[in-house]
Amino acid sequence: QVQLVESGGGLVQAGGSLRLSCAASGRTFSIYVMGWFRQAPGKERTFVAAIRWSDDSTYYADSVKGRFTISRDNAKNTVYLQIDSLKPEDTAVYYCAAARPVAPNYYSDYETYGYWGQGTQVTVSS
Repeated sequence: QVQLVESGGGLVQAGGSLRLSCAASGRTFSIYVMGWFRQAPGKERTFVAAIRWSDDSTYYADSVKGRFTISRDNAKNTVYLQIDSLKPEDTAVYYCAAARPVAPNYYSDYETYGYWGQGTQVTVSS
């Protein structure tokens, strides 16, 4: 099993920045890719970004390119999501997730991920 714990969410004014963290524990050797998803009230959970552990290749949803940066600290088994120039529409619960080996075209599919964190709330005020 893999356990994921997110942190770093909060209330931020539009234009501000946040860095979300996701600490992985347990059978971390089984992790191949980790992703961030978000879910706004009344909406579906959508893909934000992913990072492949073998080579730190990164993947982003088109809607967040240029403002979101995913990164990883191998020593800490922690993945980060830096969010800059926050907008009110970024308000959502942000979830991190982990998956075993899978082709890149599945990284944006939430069904790919077998492990999920509890989520962290990000609220952006205008």
